[in-house]
Amino acid sequence: MKEVANGTRRISTALLLAAGTGSRLWPLTDDAPKCLTEVSGTTILERLVHSLRSHGFKRLVVVVGYLDHCIRKALHTSIGGLKVEFIHSPRFRTTNNIYSLWMARNAIQDPFVLFESDLIFDTALLDKMLEPDRIAVSRVLPWMNGTTVSVDPWRQVTRFYVGNQPSPDPLTYKTVNMYSFSQASWRVIASRLDQYVSAGRVDEYYESVFAELVAEDSLSFQAAFFDNECWYEIDTLEDLREANRRFPNHQGRSISPV
Repeated sequence: MKEVANGTRRISTALLLAAGTGSRLWPLTDDAPKCLTEVSGTTILERLVHSLRSHGFKRLVVVVGYLDHCIRKALHTSIGGLKVEFIHSPRFRTTNNIYSLWMARNAIQDPFVLFESDLIFDTALLDKMLEPDRIAVSRVLPWMNGTTVSVDPWRQVTRFYVGNQPSPDPLTYKTVNMYSFSQASWRVIASRLDQYVSAGRVDEYYESVFAELVAEDSLSFQAAFFDNECWYEIDTLEDLREANRRFPNHQGRSISPV
């Protein structure tokens, strides 16, 4: 495993949450999962695999559910040295991403980067996430919604504002749905996920867990700042049109097993 400049081991494991139905992208997701949606002729999944391979990742764990056979067919079990493993979420229709993350609690014991299946980004940005306990954030723009965080002058996250919860702090940043975790942080998160699932709180966002742990000083993240023009989150058809405008060129090649 390669090392970054300060001697820290570079992360080489990725977790992709791809179990959801992607209902807001219908009819495109009527017969294919969201991650197989094409942006300028290349699927979201192909773009991610290209980024992972170009950064030396060795393992990709995918939580699947809706039309999982499509993702399995696209990825197979190995892609140019990238080993692929699947976890099936049987409750994908009635749970949120907190449950998908919980499903991976026993499968991953190494530091890893967490991705959502609606995210596209410039490959170079992944450089910022190869050390543990990072959170990708960007400046908040009017079109954005969802979770934001407060960041102190040392780039440490001090608070989460989950969902569309308004922030009283003007110096907040939008989360980009990409996180990296150390083994120690993942153990703390997995334990709290167990509590949520045991209590039946399976329709919440995993950011609720992060928010609690950060507030308790049990978890810390350092912000990795992403340029607003270099990433996009695709939830709706309007988002897809904008993503095609921002990312006009193909990225990566067709996925093929080896």
